Amino acid sequence: MSASAEALRNLLAQDKLHVMPCCFDALSAKLIQQAGFDLTFLSGFAASAARIGQPDLGLMSYAEVLDQARNSIDAVNIPLIADGDTGYGNAMNVRRTVSGFARAGAAAVMIEDQLAPKRCGHTPGKAVVSRQEAFDRIRAANDAKEAGADILILARTDARHEHGLGEAIERAAKFKELGADILFVEAPKNVEEMTTICRELPGPKMANIVEGGETPDLSHGELKDIGYAIAAYPLTLMASAMKAMMSTLASLKADEDRTPQLMDFTELRERIGFNDYYQVSSRYETSKRD
Repeated sequence: MSASAEALRNLLAQDKLHVMPCCFDALSAKLIQQAGFDLTFLSGFAASAARIGQPDLGLMSYAEVLDQARNSIDAVNIPLIADGDTGYGNAMNVRRTVSGFARAGAAAVMIEDQLAPKRCGHTPGKAVVSRQEAFDRIRAANDAKEAGADILILARTDARHEHGLGEAIERAAKFKELGADILFVEAPKNVEEMTTICRELPGPKMANIVEGGETPDLSHGELKDIGYAIAAYPLTLMASAMKAMMSTLASLKADEDRTPQLMDFTELRERIGFNDYYQVSSRYETSKRD
């Protein structure tokens, strides 16, 4: 049994909202754990920007995303949910995707019903596949679980954009019947729609909060009261880091004092893990000179 999958199941059994900052690499995942959060999600949007400097438009391959997830999983002890996009092909590719993320140690993997190449859920131009293809993706993901992959399935639909909330809810309900563990209806436009989603769909639901996006940025208490089990913040850390880096770069270019903008060097080394390394390596004479 996967320890990470079991840890996520235990979290979802609690009657609370789990606030989930999303990571984009091993360091951001480690900082999320150090800040005391219970779980994280490898955001495809943020990972694509961090790893290849490109938008999340299907440019990163399955192997690249899997590698980014594996590195991030290895850096932390909290459950990590991986972004499996559309499954990288047909239903057989979905099975391989789910199995691969399970072997890498992901607690869950998200599979969505967008037409490839997918787009950010809060940007224009989204389109979804037919119901049957969407259902086949989740059916294949669940088959991978039944074949031995101990991982949860986070099933996402973007049908709200093209076909309305009713279609999105019907798809999500079928995803649950096909074995999905967590449901994610992307981009509801107001509190009423969010409430309808949580009232009409069974099991744990996830809200996706993009600052400046289409879904209302409600308080944690409001999200819990509506009925969400997880609140994902996919771009919060990346947007914060990018703004800080641009500000520091401007200071450096202008030859201004940049030290107030920087993390103290002692704290920086500690958070990366230098002190832990030195403590462990002190047991070995040949490592003491490192």
